[in-house]
Amino acid sequence: MSKRDFYEILGVSKSASADEIKKAYRKVAMQYHPDRNPGDKAAEEKFKEAAEAYEVLSDADKRAQYDRFGHAGVGGAGNRGYGGGMNMEDIFSQFGDIFGDDLFGGFFGGGQRGGGGGRSRARGVRGSNLRIKLKLNFEEIANGVSKNIKVKKYVPCNTCGGGGAKDKGSTQTCTVCNGSGQVRRVQNTFLGQMQTVTTCPTCSGEGSTITAKCTSCKGEGRTYAEETVTIEIPAGVQEGMQLNVTGKGNAGERGGSPGDLIILIEEEPHKELYREGLNVAYELHLSFTDVVFGTQVEVPTIDGKAKIKIPAGTQSGKIFRLKGKGFPAVNSYEKGDQLIQVSVWTPQQLNADEKAALEKLTGSPNMQPQPDKSERNFFDRIKDIFQ
Repeated sequence: MSKRDFYEILGVSKSASADEIKKAYRKVAMQYHPDRNPGDKAAEEKFKEAAEAYEVLSDADKRAQYDRFGHAGVGGAGNRGYGGGMNMEDIFSQFGDIFGDDLFGGFFGGGQRGGGGGRSRARGVRGSNLRIKLKLNFEEIANGVSKNIKVKKYVPCNTCGGGGAKDKGSTQTCTVCNGSGQVRRVQNTFLGQMQTVTTCPTCSGEGSTITAKCTSCKGEGRTYAEETVTIEIPAGVQEGMQLNVTGKGNAGERGGSPGDLIILIEEEPHKELYREGLNVAYELHLSFTDVVFGTQVEVPTIDGKAKIKIPAGTQSGKIFRLKGKGFPAVNSYEKGDQLIQVSVWTPQQLNADEKAALEKLTGSPNMQPQPDKSERNFFDRIKDIFQ
């Protein structure tokens, strides 16, 4: 089942401002919030779907990639999205700041999510994103490819399982917030009493503190190591395109959600072909006799060789088009062509017999330039090359 358009999910246009996207997400999240729809799995999926849409559209870089390449630009390389890669707690932790306590606290009855309502407390610190460059050749770009990449990054600690504590008995409920992760303060003002809720400064909103740290990770819940990440690259990516792999960045501290792995695509130059958008160009050098008498030649393509027939009398600069031999477009059935431009090779050294033979032909009427006015001129042909 294909993913729905992110703008459609939030009910906004592609020209919507950041504030409009934020308001739209708030509206959709409130409509499908699990506390408003207890036991409704369809509503829960729409809540997750909206969170994924907001995660992309609220980030200027990700939004630009999505606008240009669709879902493949932000998730085609293995992004599972919220439906498979994050749980409800992750969503509340990452996006809760755009809502007030009216949504996650007072609006839905207060308390902790584990007790049947309200906002869940944060767990640990979210890991940072990682950026790496990935070089691909023309064949890999045209067909798509699966890559196993070794990435040096923070991974969850094997000793403590990412919690940061020496053992299960080395954590205790925070004595300042009593496990809620929040501190409520009441202030007297001329308008009366006002109550504010802030993240607990002692446990940073986690609700618990560590009494004895893990000796392997020194209480961070993560260690620096090398991990092999499998990335599925969709066909048709381009130089400079970024792919976002959710949850494959640095591990978070003390069980926090991981960051993302951002892949920057680089193209390896081809020895003979040149890319322009979806099209591929090739310059075919032929001898004078080849174009006079006509010939059949093999030309390189992205995925091998192709034979083309050169008619007798072909002029230098003639462009042949191999339909569908270019690159595919990401998230589309569109495909480019291969354009082959004939370039007649002029001999630079001739022996006496060759010179004599050519001199005999110099005055021949058929050897004089006679351009065919029905053919398109040079500038029109240049425009056609990369259309």
